[in-house]
Amino acid sequence: MRILISACLLGASCRYDGRSKPHPEVVELAKRHELVPVCPEQLGGLPTPRMPSERQGERVVTADGTDVTEQYQRGSEEALRLCRLLGCDVAVLKERSPSCGKERIYDGTFTGTLTVGWGVTAELLRQNGIPVYGESEIKEIE
Repeated sequence: MRILISACLLGASCRYDGRSKPHPEVVELAKRHELVPVCPEQLGGLPTPRMPSERQGERVVTADGTDVTEQYQRGSEEALRLCRLLGCDVAVLKERSPSCGKERIYDGTFTGTLTVGWGVTAELLRQNGIPVYGESEIKEIE
């Protein structure tokens, strides 16, 4: 199976803080499946490191109030394009992220509070029929 995956989960230092978030089960997944790493924020033109961002309704804003919705939308469209072009069957994305979060994301107050919602990329993939999983759901793929 070919899986679109958040690059930070594979150990790429592409998170907002310039770090990675390697996940042991993702590394194991790479031994059994073909993984296609992406960082939608970088694909959308945002630098690494960058200001933390959260969704506020349809918008994505940084902690200092800068609107980065356009970059998040562009990155999500590029991730979808790569997913289709490379024939990915599913996506495994970083939970709680304003781009990659599935079902629960930070609420836009920058207080660490979670709310019901989807990241921009996760939402676009789902709307286009791509099953989206968070890193805690890897066992469900197998």
